[in-house]
Amino acid sequence: MSKIENFENIAAWQKSQKVCLDIYKLFRNSKDFSFRDQICRAAVSVNNNIAEGFERMTQKEFIAFLFIARGSCGEVRSMLYLARDLDYITEHNFTVMQEKVTEVSKMIYGLIKYLKNNNFITNK
Repeated sequence: MSKIENFENIAAWQKSQKVCLDIYKLFRNSKDFSFRDQICRAAVSVNNNIAEGFERMTQKEFIAFLFIARGSCGEVRSMLYLARDLDYITEHNFTVMQEKVTEVSKMIYGLIKYLKNNNFITNK
């Protein structure tokens, strides 16, 4: 893996940004405002924690923020189950979004493993 100059070049951030947009679009018309706000906050937490961790400029802090981002992936996945069970989304949308969020979680985990095994101070 080559040196990453900014968080926008991190594949996990790019994918999480797309997933976040999908979540916002999927629930934008939901009348359950607290549910909508919570799932949207959890989704945006993924890409924001990747970005914030990167900008901290230390390997240890970056990894810590990646763990938080991965936890937010779990929160989104959990809320998708509830959305499906409450008939807020279709089974198809549930499956598609679960796959996307799981992929982001795996990408973040792969980045964590890489960072733990390599000296990877990034941008400054």
